[in-house]
Amino acid sequence: MESILKFAQTISGIYDNFAQSQENPKDFARINIIFRPLPWKIFNGPGFYSEQHYDYAPWSPYRQGIHRLINHRELSNTFIMENFGCANPMRIAGAGRTPELLDSLKKENLKKRCGCAMHFETKADRKYIGSVEPGKKCMIPRDGQLTYLVSEVEVTQDSWTSRDRGYDPDTNKQIWGSEHGQLIFKKVEDIGEIITNDWINKQFNHER
Repeated sequence: MESILKFAQTISGIYDNFAQSQENPKDFARINIIFRPLPWKIFNGPGFYSEQHYDYAPWSPYRQGIHRLINHRELSNTFIMENFGCANPMRIAGAGRTPELLDSLKKENLKKRCGCAMHFETKADRKYIGSVEPGKKCMIPRDGQLTYLVSEVEVTQDSWTSRDRGYDPDTNKQIWGSEHGQLIFKKVEDIGEIITNDWINKQFNHER
């Protein structure tokens, strides 16, 4: 369990692309990404709440997610972040920095986003490369068109680098996504210290 504990501690935190947005404000808005550990009771196992918001609008995230963290059944160096949506996401908007808002979250109000789990492969000590699960099944509507998501992430103890793009499922043509490369974040607050062995080990099983 040590390896998945280390992954969970590494990804937990608040990230900011301040330097990138200052260097090139025309192409990159200032964005915050937050990964906060969930109370154990949500999944009876380890999980996270995530949100992304523009720096000027912390109470209006443009992306929110609930994630269950499990080991990959066959690949010992790979961890899976399953992806769920909740019935009333605005009730927990801002919970990245105000975790008390997560007290209202209940498992029965969550809906799995099929095809949208992220697989994180261990590349080095506290360095992980993530991508959407294979199959091109994570469908995202954008401007009236359904697209499949391609998401690439690199996470270290101090940084988060990512790029999301959407493609036409019929032509595989890119429809949306950054035209200027990856978003580059620095971890500005580490909240991994609240993760302990108990949070991982209570009834943890290899589930996929």
